[in-house]
Amino acid sequence: MKLTTKLWIGLGVCILLSPLGLVLPDHFKAGSAWGEWGIGRDSEDGWLCSPGLARLGELWKAPMPDYAFKGWEERGLTHLSFAYIVSAILGVALIAVATWAIGKCLAKKGE
Repeated sequence: MKLTTKLWIGLGVCILLSPLGLVLPDHFKAGSAWGEWGIGRDSEDGWLCSPGLARLGELWKAPMPDYAFKGWEERGLTHLSFAYIVSAILGVALIAVATWAIGKCLAKKGE
């Protein structure tokens, strides 16, 4: 088996395991997964968010906030897990296409 095939299989396994960050905290009643909170939750955990950081947080709006489709936030764990997998597939695809395109551009410069 080629190395690239092994890498794609490994990425596929990681994509399928991506919802574990949702499933395990829910199963063990541990609250949300570490790092899955926003600026609004910081004060609940005893952290203070500086006004500058809060302002910077408003500059970028994610295409899929919380890795879910619009309106799916309250649909349950199964729907959110599916949305996590779709989000991971889209992320891997975007990075693969960008890496391929940059590689093509650099290969042309090297000729």
